Amino acid sequence: MTSLTFRDATPADIPTMLILGHAGDSRGAATPPLDHSTLTDPRYRAAFDAITANPDHRLIVAEQNGEIVGTLQISFIPGLPNFGTKRGMLENVHIRADQRGTGLGSQMVRWAVEVCRAGGCDMVQLTSNKVRTDAHRFYEKLGFKKSHEGFKLAL
Repeated sequence: MTSLTFRDATPADIPTMLILGHAGDSRGAATPPLDHSTLTDPRYRAAFDAITANPDHRLIVAEQNGEIVGTLQISFIPGLPNFGTKRGMLENVHIRADQRGTGLGSQMVRWAVEVCRAGGCDMVQLTSNKVRTDAHRFYEKLGFKKSHEGFKLAL
């Protein structure tokens, strides 16, 4: 298995990150189609800037031979439980479709878990859409447990 390199994303990575996320998206009609005007919409850059301005959040790209094959967001969430320890939250975890099943996704998530551990987190959590059963099996193989039921309220 080829190993990945990880780095913080740059604004130039935004279109690739959106394309990777869109390929695994299960939000249906609520997801805008990806075209040049969507990929260059200034709201994405504003969101990128807001995320990267906060040291408790990181946007990461995973590269193989200089090509982006995965992306995720790591957020550190302080809390009162367990004597004030932090939780790591993984969001928008995506590996390029042609790389699924190669071990690269596992490598990426394990790397993110180690970043959370090094950042003082006592737990790593994530959510996954209920229809993404392959993703659920993937996370369970990595040791994640279905311990809570999630709820969302669209605003």
